[in-house]
Amino acid sequence: MALKSIKQDRPRLADIVYNQLLEAIRSGAISDDERLVQEKLAEEMQISRTPVREALLRLEQEGILVVAQRGGFRVYRMSRDEVHELYQARAAIEGQAMRVLATNPDAKKIQELRKLIEKEENISSPSIDAYFTANRNIHRKIVELSDNRYLLEMFDNIWNRGVSYNLFAAIAKIDLAQSLGDHLKLVDAIETGNPIVAMEAIVDHIAHGFDLQIKALESKG
Repeated sequence: MALKSIKQDRPRLADIVYNQLLEAIRSGAISDDERLVQEKLAEEMQISRTPVREALLRLEQEGILVVAQRGGFRVYRMSRDEVHELYQARAAIEGQAMRVLATNPDAKKIQELRKLIEKEENISSPSIDAYFTANRNIHRKIVELSDNRYLLEMFDNIWNRGVSYNLFAAIAKIDLAQSLGDHLKLVDAIETGNPIVAMEAIVDHIAHGFDLQIKALESKG
C-alpha cells in the first residue's frame, strides 16, 4: 500500500490547546482544585470540542490531569514520594546527558552552553515565571546537546509532569535565586572529560533542587 506524504506547515489546533493549558497549569492560572470541562473550554477558546478533548486526553495520558469526580478533569496532585521519584528520574536522564557530553567534550557545545547560562541567569525582572523558564532552558539545553532525541523526549515529559504540583512556583517561598546558580560548574564538570565527574555534578545539583522543593512544599502545607 502506497501512502502519500502529508505536509503540515502550521501547528495542529490540538497542540495549541495543549500548550495553552500546560502553560496555564504551570503559571497557576488553572489551580489544582479547578474542574476542566471540554465544553466550557471549547466555548471560552471559541473552537470545536474535538481539539480540546484531544489536548485534555493527552494531558491525562502524561499524568498531568486526572478524571474529576463530577466529570471533566482536574490537575493531578503529586505526593512528596512522587516528587522524590520525579527528581530521581531527572537525575537519571540529565546524568546520562552529562556523561555523553563529558565522554567527548566538544568546544563549540561547551561555548554554546556557557553563553546560554550567562544569558538565562541574567534576569532583570525576577519572577517565578522568569526563574522557571531560565532553569528549564538551561537544563533542557544540556540534554539537547547530548544529541539523543529519546533523552530529550523523556526530559520534556518529566518537566511537564512537574507542573502538576506547580513545583517550581512553590520554591518562591524559600529563595528564587537559590534555584539557579552553580550551572557554570556543570559546564566545568563536562570540560574535565570525566563522565563520572560530570554525572555526579548534575546529580548533586538536582539533589539540591529537591531539598529546596521539599522545604517549599513543607512551608506550603
